[in-house]
Amino acid sequence: MYSNKHLARIAGFLYLLVILTGLFAEIFVRQALRVPGDALATAHLIQQSETLYRLGLVADLFNFVCGLPGVLIMYVLFKPVNKYLISLAMFFVLIQTAVIATNLLNQVSPLLFLGNAQYLTVFETRQLAALAVHSLNLQAQGYGIGLVFFGFYCITVGYLILKSQLVPRILGILYALAGISYLANTFTMLLSKDFANPLFPYFASISFIGEISLCLWLLVMGVKDTEK
Repeated sequence: MYSNKHLARIAGFLYLLVILTGLFAEIFVRQALRVPGDALATAHLIQQSETLYRLGLVADLFNFVCGLPGVLIMYVLFKPVNKYLISLAMFFVLIQTAVIATNLLNQVSPLLFLGNAQYLTVFETRQLAALAVHSLNLQAQGYGIGLVFFGFYCITVGYLILKSQLVPRILGILYALAGISYLANTFTMLLSKDFANPLFPYFASISFIGEISLCLWLLVMGVKDTEK
């Protein structure tokens, strides 16, 4: 039977895969293949790099597959601290996964709009490009909505870290700040005209520091093994 320290290292490894696949899908696919303010150029990039675009979809799905077992391990580790709060955190992350997984349909849509299906001939090229970019915009908003639930998960787990002696308390503070940054980022986006969010780089940096800090600690150090 695995000790808590071994379970934590498995969780850290899975979390690292989540971070890497998430960064790949967001930075090297969605952002790399998008030309701000130019729907036609964006459509052409997606068509020319269709394999990369599809790999981004696969990376997102792989993200969910790796993430859920890792969250289950976090439940096992923190259940002795407060089983009600860690159960609540589980619900938050399950809702987040469901929202963002369903939202991937908006990322699939550009491939359909830019395909060669016969029914698409009733649309002009510019119209199809506009529809493709509109789907990407919906994907961005849906992703942000999903991260609201993940933000509450991070805050809850951060609090549990502070109440426990499993890992250094500073990691709990950083993780809670990551959650607050996710919330601030999404609400800034939703409340801004045209969904503009000039503060995104700052919020993203805080969230990344909080997540990668906990991830690497779990992967390298594990947790304090309380089992006799």
